[in-house]
Amino acid sequence: MKNELPHETSPYLLQHAHNPVHWQPWGKAALQLAKELDRPILVSIGYSACHWCHVMERECFEIKATAAIMNENFINIKIDREERPDIDHIYMDAVQAMTGSGGWPLNVFLTPDGKPFYGGTYFPPVKAFNRPSWTDILLSLSYAWKNRRDEMEEQAEKLIDHLKKSNNLGSIKNSIISEEPIKGITKEDCITIKNNLLATADIVKGGFGKAPKFPQTFSINCLLQCAYFLKDEKALAQAELSLNKMLNGGIYDQLGGGLCRYSTDGEWLAPHFEKMLYDNALFITALSNAYLFTKNVIYKKAVENVCDFIFNEMKNKEGGYYAAIDADSEGVEGKFYVWDKNEIENILKSDAAFFNVYFDVSEEGNWEHKNILRILKPLSLVAKEFKIDLSEAEEIISRSKNKLLDERKKRIRPNTDDKILFGWNALLITSFCKAFAVLQDDKYKVAAIDLYNFIEEKYRDKNEDYYHTYKNGIAKYPAFLDDYTYFVDACIHLQEITADEKYLYKAQNITSYIFQNFEDHQSPFFFFTTKHQDDIVVRKIEIYDGATASANSIMAQNLTCLSLIFNNREWHQKAIIMIDSLKTVIIKHPGSFGLWASIAINISAGFNEITITGDNKMTAVNNMLLEYLPNKILQPSFNNSNMILSQDEPFLKELSIYLCRNFACSIPLKTIEELMTEIQLQSF
Repeated sequence: MKNELPHETSPYLLQHAHNPVHWQPWGKAALQLAKELDRPILVSIGYSACHWCHVMERECFEIKATAAIMNENFINIKIDREERPDIDHIYMDAVQAMTGSGGWPLNVFLTPDGKPFYGGTYFPPVKAFNRPSWTDILLSLSYAWKNRRDEMEEQAEKLIDHLKKSNNLGSIKNSIISEEPIKGITKEDCITIKNNLLATADIVKGGFGKAPKFPQTFSINCLLQCAYFLKDEKALAQAELSLNKMLNGGIYDQLGGGLCRYSTDGEWLAPHFEKMLYDNALFITALSNAYLFTKNVIYKKAVENVCDFIFNEMKNKEGGYYAAIDADSEGVEGKFYVWDKNEIENILKSDAAFFNVYFDVSEEGNWEHKNILRILKPLSLVAKEFKIDLSEAEEIISRSKNKLLDERKKRIRPNTDDKILFGWNALLITSFCKAFAVLQDDKYKVAAIDLYNFIEEKYRDKNEDYYHTYKNGIAKYPAFLDDYTYFVDACIHLQEITADEKYLYKAQNITSYIFQNFEDHQSPFFFFTTKHQDDIVVRKIEIYDGATASANSIMAQNLTCLSLIFNNREWHQKAIIMIDSLKTVIIKHPGSFGLWASIAINISAGFNEITITGDNKMTAVNNMLLEYLPNKILQPSFNNSNMILSQDEPFLKELSIYLCRNFACSIPLKTIEELMTEIQLQSF
């Protein structure tokens, strides 16, 4: 037996390819080996940008004596959680059930048939932090397996039973089957959702809850909706405060753009420096929504900056976008991004004094004796302190940033996790569509279309199924539910900005495929894995909206839209049932069900079905995209359209805009201004 990871493509697995541990990739060969040798399995799960994963590797997995214990007593399997989120979800649930907490690195011990009996996260090389040492864990579990195997197997069976029961959503009654009325979300429920979000909000420093603080863009989007529909100024103020504090904080790269994964403190100063593609895609969407609502140019500029970061630092030459950029460089977290005051002074010369005041740079530093660039007061105020014009201040900041960026490029850059994930790239398509709406620049439309074509070319197999990950010409692992649902959402948005109905037919076909391969017939929801997958001990259903939206909430969102476009009443009923089944928790805990809450609010408000026809329709479409209207379904129409929303409307050379709502349509309108006036006359 030897370390088999050199044959893998995942950067995280390749980081461990030269460990003395005999790591195996997850697969039939490793699982069969465990059965043949009758050894317990150690599954160690992490990802490339995980700081503590690197720490545990250095302290434990690179040590020959420790590796010898692992090799002698266990079948050791290393997993990239981003390549195999299905396995990560199962064993994370197991560890949380055993210990009450989770995280990465995730280390789980399994029976030879894959059932977990013990687990935890980071273990130090010697006993510390109220944690046993890694070698103590290895030796004690090896002894227990050899001498108390019955107890370990019994514990594993109980844990699997617990996981199956906790995942059983079949007890949620299907209100159609049971002939109970669908209750829906009322205006009063929307007010409660808003109040419950605000109850968890930090009204001083922005965001929600205490440190560590995550972006929670779904909660921000939901507050924007509440502000729009309920005319609630507090909801809008909290959404803007949260975005502004992040944009001014250390979580946002003030030089290169791009958002880090989370802030370790409550004021957004010290991030965990890794940058994830999905965080930045979702940030673009939240910033775009904020700009459309407020027309504040700060958000428009931020959309452009985050897109530039993605283009410059995360794009693969083949056309896809990388998963992440690590937090560490030269083994030190954040080293690439932080500055000494004297270093800045040597580079910027006479501009340094102004720059340092604006970006909170000091001799003692604001983080571990270094400086993370952040903004504590407006540029206009700093300009006034220095008695210079705002235009001169802007010029100083612009040229100073360029100089520091040039200098930063000379540093050793953090590693890039260069696998290209289907779902995260699908999210990015939607974000590019949002960016096009805000910036009205065709390069973002082209970027969205090009990325769609990349996915179609690289991720489909001969049976028209899709894969989850791609790198160096190799696509592998069957796509998961979130991959498909994010792609459907991307197709819907692509149709909005291009008026090309092929994207809607693609969305319709993939949604039908999801029903055939992922639907749970015992509950209103869909499994995370396809019915054909056979290497997992539990088939999970994900419903919580976390760092990314749950695949089921995206599915419900897609169904509400596609059911109206294709007049599919079954799909509409399915979406309503999914939401109604979770109504209580959506209202009570909107921070954990942010996208669910947004969908429910849109359904409660009613959808504005908008069809635009005529020779100048694309100009009108672009103007429509500049309006904040979260409950719109927009369909530009050609004279040969087969879409339900547009096929009954006459195609005229003269621009005609049709608004349908609650099974009734308006007379043809001639301008977007008329349309928005008509919409504003309607009550929530």
